Amino acid sequence: MAFTSPRAAPSPSLRHTLALSLHFSSPPPVLRLAGPKLFAGRLAVSPPGIPATASTLESLVLDSDEEDEEVDSGLFQGEEWAAADERDAVRSPELEVPELEELPEQWRRSRIAWLCKELPAYKHSTFTRILNAQRKWLTQDDATYVAVHCLRIRDNDAAFRVYSWMVRQHWFRFNFALATRVADCLGREGKVDKCREMFEAMVKQGRVPAEFTFHILIVAYLSVPKGRCLQEACTIYNQMIQMGGYKPRLSLHNSLFRALVSKTGGTAKYNLRQAEFVYHNLVTTNLDVQKDVYAGLIWLHSYQDVIDRVRIIALRKEMKRAGFDEGIDVLVSVMRTFSKEGNVQETEAAWNEILQSGSDLPAQAYVCRMEVYAQTGEPMKSLDIFKEMKEKNIPPNVASYHKIIEIMAKAQEVDIVEELMNGFIKSHMKHLMPAFLDLMYMYMDLDMHEKLELTFSKCIARCRPNRILYTIFLESLVKVGNIEKAEEVFGEMHSNGMIGTNTKSCNIMLRGYLSAEDYQKAEKVYDVMSKKKYDVQADSLEKLQSGLLLGKKVIKPKAASMKLDQEQREILIGFLLGGTRIKYYAQRGFHVVHFQFQEDSNAHSVLRAHIHERFFEWLPSTSRSFDDESKIPYQFSTIPHKHFSFFADQFFLKGQPVLPKLVHRWLSPRVLAYWFMFGGSKLPSGDIVLKLSGGNTESVERIVNSLHTQSLTSKVKRKGRFSWIGFQGSNAESFWRIIEPHVLNNFASSITQEGSSIGSDGAQDTDTDSDNDMQRYDKESDE
Repeated sequence: MAFTSPRAAPSPSLRHTLALSLHFSSPPPVLRLAGPKLFAGRLAVSPPGIPATASTLESLVLDSDEEDEEVDSGLFQGEEWAAADERDAVRSPELEVPELEELPEQWRRSRIAWLCKELPAYKHSTFTRILNAQRKWLTQDDATYVAVHCLRIRDNDAAFRVYSWMVRQHWFRFNFALATRVADCLGREGKVDKCREMFEAMVKQGRVPAEFTFHILIVAYLSVPKGRCLQEACTIYNQMIQMGGYKPRLSLHNSLFRALVSKTGGTAKYNLRQAEFVYHNLVTTNLDVQKDVYAGLIWLHSYQDVIDRVRIIALRKEMKRAGFDEGIDVLVSVMRTFSKEGNVQETEAAWNEILQSGSDLPAQAYVCRMEVYAQTGEPMKSLDIFKEMKEKNIPPNVASYHKIIEIMAKAQEVDIVEELMNGFIKSHMKHLMPAFLDLMYMYMDLDMHEKLELTFSKCIARCRPNRILYTIFLESLVKVGNIEKAEEVFGEMHSNGMIGTNTKSCNIMLRGYLSAEDYQKAEKVYDVMSKKKYDVQADSLEKLQSGLLLGKKVIKPKAASMKLDQEQREILIGFLLGGTRIKYYAQRGFHVVHFQFQEDSNAHSVLRAHIHERFFEWLPSTSRSFDDESKIPYQFSTIPHKHFSFFADQFFLKGQPVLPKLVHRWLSPRVLAYWFMFGGSKLPSGDIVLKLSGGNTESVERIVNSLHTQSLTSKVKRKGRFSWIGFQGSNAESFWRIIEPHVLNNFASSITQEGSSIGSDGAQDTDTDSDNDMQRYDKESDE
């Protein structure tokens, strides 16, 4: 008999009607499929109050359920909920479960009680085997009782396993009330993946989830660290309004808006459309719009590439009508807006308002003044403003150094730029790369190639090199005719996955070979460009054809053969092991690979640019138009193609990830390296962890045994849909020696500093305790 927890004892009665009396709005009249009777009260499967063991997220949700208390769990402190008399109580299906004593057969009561006692003590594999052994007698009502019992004792994972097992049985009939209850409890605990799975199950059955289910799933997504699931939260929020017809409460609007404006301006500017939608819903539902919502919207608009001046003016008017004064943040946003347009009068007017307020002068306001005078052709005035900052004891920040160096470099004030750059370096601030690039562009325009090369050397000694830096240096070498050195640099770019080549660098190298009349090497570069679908400049193509005609050789445009090379196949296998998804494109009848990377990971940022360059010819035209690698999106998909169908058949079964039967034969060093870079982590202790997507115990064992044949002993821990394979001590060192030749340069330091799992693909392991599980992998093994 296995050890059982005392909390697993079955309850004599599960028919109780605790109400989570949330004052949500009732949906407008919409067509609904027939379902269980709805009641004003919400049946709960847990006792009232919050035990000490409840998670932080659960406490947040349960606290927000108290109708007699004012809650500050939203975006701003001191906000008030919408009036209770304007909101109807949430209507949710009641879950009817008979008492155990009501069952007629004694043997059935005994067996159900035994299951309630034993199941919570087991993990996934043994858990399923026990249920499978009861198939001959277990009915849907019996399994429902067991699932609800697990919810009552707060073992929500066990309830989810029971429900998942029920779905696979021939007698299963969808129970909306049970699915709702399981989803709500999982969401409270922060199990967002499992909660979302239950949510999608309801939608597939043609049912609209309850309002509280929408609410709790959004809160759970917003509670994921570092905003990793912000897009998922926005998706559910939009469905809540558009599909469910619900009117979210004020705190939910504010919490989502807060998340949308929580990032830096360069990143958050892409959230403008969603932020405007949240604001629209606040206004149309007659909820209070806080001052920070107006300020946040104006801030987002000020960072757009194309400024909507009319909209900003309208927001400022609405803000004043609401009785709010424009604070420093709004005035700085206004200055940023007008400085981009070169409007000195409006910019200075906003600056004077800041001065009159008597508040501390923000450095960003000085940056806006520098920008506006640069726009009007007065760079020396911008320099005076920068000096004024120092005179007033306002220490220049990174943004102010970037802006003044950019302005002076465009004005080609060499001595001033060099002095500013030296001061920037001596300040020991980070993010020197933009300033170095401005300096090199200035030297390029002035044909000061020796200084450009010296600056290049200084930059790579202080900053992580990137493709733009190398491309500027490459163009300088071609300009001065140093083709031999240019060839070395181009080769380094091509071989270094952290840098890579692109259309511009290949065209530069092609021009270099043509200028040196080395048509044989020029033809090789042309062949590479044709394979990668890079655009060849017309004058270079004409010179190449003319040069080859002298050797009685005619160059013809080559139709690119769409075929995955060996390296691309191995990269794809490594990514699929780490969790990348392949989707079916019904219109073409083929599959597409969807790459998704984490925005908060420096390692993934580097890997994203590398994969974009490596699969460039497989990307649609809209994804190939990025010259600056920093603008490459963190999500992009390939074109639909038959070559991806093989991988879809091997790694997915009915849309769910599985492991191929022959996967153990595909674990080459390059496959392991890309698996590690995408779905792995190197802990500060030196241990290495790999996240494995999909597969049953037998499949995982095949991989572990294959690694063992390479003298790599590992431990395995199962966590939800993922398995964690860990290497410790000498095994981690051996694993690193195998993959090191294929790992991107300087990648190891980035992934070690982050010290957490970075495998991502939308199917993230976002449970609240996943990080702790990764760190405890060496203490547990797969059941």
